[in-house]
Amino acid sequence: MAIPVSKRVEKRREALRAAGLRPVQIWVPDTRRPGFAEECRRQSLLAAAADADDRTIESVLDAALSDLGEHED
Repeated sequence: MAIPVSKRVEKRREALRAAGLRPVQIWVPDTRRPGFAEECRRQSLLAAAADADDRTIESVLDAALSDLGEHED
């Protein structure tokens, strides 16, 4: 006879907890929702406009990129 799904799930969760892990629930945007792509575009345009207005952003990003290059193995 097969083990019920609920028992298998319980056993798996117990094993994960024994390994020092804990469950975490994460809520993320529903990409299937109507209007999601349009809202992404709207926010992207706002961010791009803010970056265009910020004269120091390019130097900050260049410095960050330079720092990354120094740490590559």
